[in-house]
Order: sequence, then structure tokens, then C-alpha cells
Amino acid sequence: MRILFALLALLPIYAHASADCPVHPKEEWASEDTLKKALTDEGYTIKKFKVDGNCYEMYGRNKDGKKVEIYFDTKTLAIIKAEGLRD
Repeated sequence: MRILFALLALLPIYAHASADCPVHPKEEWASEDTLKKALTDEGYTIKKFKVDGNCYEMYGRNKDGKKVEIYFDTKTLAIIKAEGLRD
């Protein structure tokens, strides 16, 4: 999972739009708590965490204090889309 978060630093995208996550049955979704813990362990601060369609969506700050919006696959927790928000 560290590699996925490392890729985040390489994605300075500034457009705001939802992501196109794959559809998985709810019983196959990974735990929200697992993702939240992984994010905080990597130094992210979570301001808002929600389900957006078929994605987990997180608004917060990365370890450098920059605002981010990240969409995750609900089953694999892979990053589907990452956006850096303007301060």
C-alpha cells in the first residue's frame, strides 16, 4: 500500500470531478477503517471521508500539509484518482 501512496505525490491534478470506480458488491468492500488507518499511518490527516458512488473518497492533507482529495476502489483500496486542491 505504501507504493500507492507514494504515487500520490506524483499526481498534481487540480481539476475537481468525481472518479469512475469499478462496481463491487458491498460484501466485497474493504473496511473503511482499514483505509483510514493506512492513510493516517502514512501521515495523512482526514478532514472528511465518505462513500461517493462506488468509491471511497477522502478530503484532507498529506504529510506535507497540502490539501488532497483522493478516490479509492472500495474493494482493493487502490487509488483511482487523486487531486491536489488549491489552498
